[in-house]
Amino acid sequence: MRVVISAGGTGGHIYPALAIIRKIKEKEPNSEFLYIGTHNRMEKDIVPKEGIPFRMIEVYGMNRKQPWKNGKVLYCLWKAKKKCKKWLKEFKPDIVIGVGGYVTVPVLSAAHSLGMKTFLHEQNSVPGKANLALARKTDCIGVSFESTIHSFPKGKTIFTGNPCSEDALAKEPMAKSELGLDDQKKLVLIVMGSLGASSVNDILKETLPKVENKPYQFLYVTGASDYEEIAKISFPKNVKVVPYIDNMTRIMKNVDLMVTRSGASTLSEIMALQVPAILIPSPYVPNNHQYKNAKDLVDKKAALLIEEKNLNSQILLEQIDEVLLSQKKQAEMKKNLSRMGVSNSATLIYEEIQKLIEGK
Repeated sequence: MRVVISAGGTGGHIYPALAIIRKIKEKEPNSEFLYIGTHNRMEKDIVPKEGIPFRMIEVYGMNRKQPWKNGKVLYCLWKAKKKCKKWLKEFKPDIVIGVGGYVTVPVLSAAHSLGMKTFLHEQNSVPGKANLALARKTDCIGVSFESTIHSFPKGKTIFTGNPCSEDALAKEPMAKSELGLDDQKKLVLIVMGSLGASSVNDILKETLPKVENKPYQFLYVTGASDYEEIAKISFPKNVKVVPYIDNMTRIMKNVDLMVTRSGASTLSEIMALQVPAILIPSPYVPNNHQYKNAKDLVDKKAALLIEEKNLNSQILLEQIDEVLLSQKKQAEMKKNLSRMGVSNSATLIYEEIQKLIEGK
């Protein structure tokens, strides 16, 4: 299989794209790939390290606050589409895949104009503007949440889940003791994304010194930028502070409760691994989509929710106790998560791509 794939801007788009690539490689080891990304976002560093051929285009999202600046945006878009058409003609892909971010617009638009087969994947419960714009130009659309199906054209939209979920299930579990924790004691994993995390970290710096007498332990992943400052704080012995964990889904398999943001990839892993969670959506994202992602789980009693504006030490500790001191609550959340997760998402996407290529 010859595949052109595009996704960019955030890990929430890039990692699902890489999960799709890994699944295609697993099914068809001789497949060839070309990844098209932006010249100034994180995919330019992540993708080449995976050994995937990578090409860059200069493209930007529309500036809605200062629309007079969109002349450059439209010029770059036109120029990028022209460049993509040239690359697509040279590469001759069997399928062109978009996995989110404005970088996908010139790539899939070029593929559509050349009559090439296209597949689009939406990770969030609220579709991004790029994906909505591309929907009519795409042959098949996969969505991560069942509630999102109605946002796209009928007849070509399917519920696939998020391909990161299958990646998470395939990972070997990590023992708590590998991180210097007690294998016998319940574990709360706290992870905040980098975007707007400093406000939440301020609450956590106030909260975690108060947990000394709790019958469980805490693993607090600060992120590299905040680690030095937070590591100076004197926390109780049942709190472990680290800047980063490689392959975090490995330790998630031994976590009793997670406190985290509600990005699409994180939620797909939570659903797949059935990890009870307290979700604190980032209010700093477009269309407040993290809140809407979280609501999808909360409405099905599969997670708890605290909006950042309401977050304080008392509320957070009360919710942690509500889950961890009740086996019934944990069992209910796990059961509801099991009903939402898709364990073979990447495989479903591969199968849909195969149907497109074969003209079925």
